[in-house]
Amino acid sequence: TSEGDHVIGIDRAHLEEDAAKTVHRGGSTGRIGGAETSLVDFNRGGTPLVEIVTEPDLRSAADAAECFSRLREILVALGVNDGNMEEGSLRCDANVSIRPVGATALGTKAEVKNVNSFRYLEKALAFEIERQIDVVSSGGRVVQETRLWDSDTGETRSMRSKEEAHDYRYFPEPDL
Repeated sequence: TSEGDHVIGIDRAHLEEDAAKTVHRGGSTGRIGGAETSLVDFNRGGTPLVEIVTEPDLRSAADAAECFSRLREILVALGVNDGNMEEGSLRCDANVSIRPVGATALGTKAEVKNVNSFRYLEKALAFEIERQIDVVSSGGRVVQETRLWDSDTGETRSMRSKEEAHDYRYFPEPDL
């Protein structure tokens, strides 16, 4: 950000296909551990996706919502996406990590998955930032995991752990 101008820095983009979605029921809602049944939804299986990854240079939940809003405007203006977030044409997965003032290294990240509105994105990230600050301030450590935004409770909740994941693997495609 420089004098109010916002720049969206795209680090990389890659193509993939939407896979089937699993829904876990009973026990701990939404999680496989303790679920009584699991269902597989193939409705969007095979749908092409483009994932755009930005550099970790946003400093607030409001900045992230603004960046995503501007990215949506660009995609709609280019005609490559209808921007319909409620129907799932556009969603945001955001990684959140905190660091002490003056530090350069980011802390452990937690991913907030499938946020489908700018308002929810800002609320989810504001909550997640405060959650991580509370964890670290109380002497705990942030766990690398995927979290979901629950708009009913106004909180993020754990979906799955990534404790053993080193990170996603990106393989460059020279023809793109």
